[in-house]
Amino acid sequence: MTDDLIERARTALDAAYVPYSEYTVGAALRTADGTVFTGCNIENANFSNSLHAEEVAIAEAVKRGHRELDRLAVTSGARDGITPCGMCRQTLAEFCDDDFPIVCDEGGEATTEYVLGDLLPNTIGPETLESAIRDSE
Repeated sequence: MTDDLIERARTALDAAYVPYSEYTVGAALRTADGTVFTGCNIENANFSNSLHAEEVAIAEAVKRGHRELDRLAVTSGARDGITPCGMCRQTLAEFCDDDFPIVCDEGGEATTEYVLGDLLPNTIGPETLESAIRDSE
């Protein structure tokens, strides 16, 4: 049986705006209370302004007052096991612990599950900034 979050991420692919790469990405983010937010990638001719599916889902959750995140599923139209990029991993680290689960779609029923700490070791967090401030004083 395919993970419900993977199915929600796959559905989010339909809304992707990808006129340049034609590479659709969908994400489904479950919060601690069970609410699910989805996101898709939204490209821009200035690639640096493009939005990633995970960012869109996180932004929607945070905008609606959710700060405790439970699990993320990510897929692409290619079903190639895509994982969140470094920027998205860092955004997740702002709200999640190292053991936060990320499920990646390999196609069909196949998935691979990671934890955030394995994908982003030695993250930059509030304690990093506090330490830098103390060291500069």
